[in-house]
Amino acid sequence: MKNNMFNILKKEVREMFRDKKSLSMMLIIPLMIPLLVIGMSALFEMQTNRDVKSYNKIGFSYKMSDVEKKILDEIGIDASFYENEEKVRKDYEMGNLDLYVTKSENKYIINGKVNDTTTFASSLVESYFNSYKSYLQKEVLDDKNLDSESILNIITLEENIISEDNFFAKYITSYAFLFIIMAITVSATYPATDTTAGEKERGTLETLLTFPIKSKDIIIGKFLSVSISSIITGVISLILTVISLVVANDMFTLYKDVDLMLPVSSLVFASIVIIAYSFLISGLCIAIASKSKTFKEAQSSLTPLTFISFFPGMIAFLIDIKTSAILSLIPFLNFTLLFTDITNGTVNYLNIILMLVSTIVIITTVLFVIVRQYKSEKILFTN
Repeated sequence: MKNNMFNILKKEVREMFRDKKSLSMMLIIPLMIPLLVIGMSALFEMQTNRDVKSYNKIGFSYKMSDVEKKILDEIGIDASFYENEEKVRKDYEMGNLDLYVTKSENKYIINGKVNDTTTFASSLVESYFNSYKSYLQKEVLDDKNLDSESILNIITLEENIISEDNFFAKYITSYAFLFIIMAITVSATYPATDTTAGEKERGTLETLLTFPIKSKDIIIGKFLSVSISSIITGVISLILTVISLVVANDMFTLYKDVDLMLPVSSLVFASIVIIAYSFLISGLCIAIASKSKTFKEAQSSLTPLTFISFFPGMIAFLIDIKTSAILSLIPFLNFTLLFTDITNGTVNYLNIILMLVSTIVIITTVLFVIVRQYKSEKILFTN
């Protein structure tokens, strides 16, 4: 039995490494991770260090006093003045302004369209109006011979907020590990399809079944070969993720107070999660592809699995779901939550054990179902 299983495994692995598409899925997809980490870090860096001159062109459709103009200069606003609202709106629509302000009696309206530049420009204009409002309040109080300083500054506010987490660092590491999961999923789909529906379509599966080999040996051999492909992709992805984080740490100033490098213990546990996920997704891919009549049909059937593997983790990160014993039993979600804990330097042994137990139960069930499928001629020879 073991020799038959080993021979099937050896055959599948040999064919997998000979197939250029399988190799490209296994080796090329992880190369997207450095692009993701460096690209998103560059985008964050550009947004956080954006030059005020790229969003400070503001139009005003009313006359201003010297005091107002002085505050504009102090804030850093490049102001343009117009006779009426129609002219300033037309100049804005031509792209000459980042925002424009109109006035109706004592009401000021900031006008513009939603985009990244508008967000920065609007914040700049709000700073100007806050300064101008403070000036007017002080002037009114002084005219009434009231102590404006004691009234306006009736309370003193001091911030003592210690930042334990860098938002950008947490964001980039979480999404890097989410991409590892997606890379493993994509890597598993092609060999799983080729070794099941592909063999069925080529007619080689029927030849294989003429040999005195049990269905269980065939399935486990195929399952292990797809798992090997997935694990290789996962390990390469993890290595590239670590390298990318180290490079980004040195390259971008927004990480200057953060060490993106994970400790060795975290990398070990991350490897365990990757291996467990590789086994799970390989079994699911084989189970789904085995029911398909053709290679194309199997690929279509496996496409939703890529999204199912990615979106639970993405949603969990966006709404900040915390790991728990119950969530550690839920497939797909548990892997992402454990990755998040690991990147934050937290390792809960109970949650990892529950994830492993859940994964083993699912894989055992899936393999049992696949073996039964392969014993049925109706399933194998649908054509």
